[in-house]
Order: sequence, then structure tokens, then C-alpha cells
Amino acid sequence: MSKMAKGIIYVETRPSSPDREQEYNTWYDEVHLPELVALDGIVSARRLRPVDGDGPYVALYEIEGDNLQAVLDNMVANGSRLQMSDALQLDPRPIPRLLEVTTDYRG
Repeated sequence: MSKMAKGIIYVETRPSSPDREQEYNTWYDEVHLPELVALDGIVSARRLRPVDGDGPYVALYEIEGDNLQAVLDNMVANGSRLQMSDALQLDPRPIPRLLEVTTDYRG
């Protein structure tokens, strides 16, 4: 039996406006992440914010599967079924980047 590939889907996002940042964070954490982690192949999710407050938030989705591209494709295909929020900036649209784990070193 072959070992399943592991990877990360990396997505940068921003709130639609500074005064909606709290609404954006609440939607992302309480609605968006649970919906995505429920999809096949998405194991967990982690969000990060810029320490200096300047720049995008980053979401890292840990994924596993025989075909990492298929996990991303399924995530994109389910996009229309996800509850989106207009507190999320959609212009420009967030672009998910698919990255495969090559090394997992823990000291």
C-alpha cells in the first residue's frame, strides 16, 4: 500500500474593509474553516495574521490524499456550496496555492 501524499493549500485573504475585520475573522473561524475541513482530504486548518497588521491573512490547509490536485479541485468545486461572506475581499480573488510536503523535520 502506498503512503498518501501530504500537502498544504496556502491562501492569502483580506477583509473587504478595515472596519469589517472582526466580522471577517468571525466568519472565517466559525463558518469557513469548519466547512472546508469537512471536505474530503482536508485534515486541518490554521490561520495566521501579519504581526505588524500590514498584509494579508494566511490560511494553511493541511491535506492528505492519493492525488493532492484532486483535493484542491474538490475544494474549488464545492465553492458554490460554501457560505461566503461579503466581509471577505473578493477583488482580487484569493488564489489557492497547492504545495506538497517534501520534508517534515521536527527538532
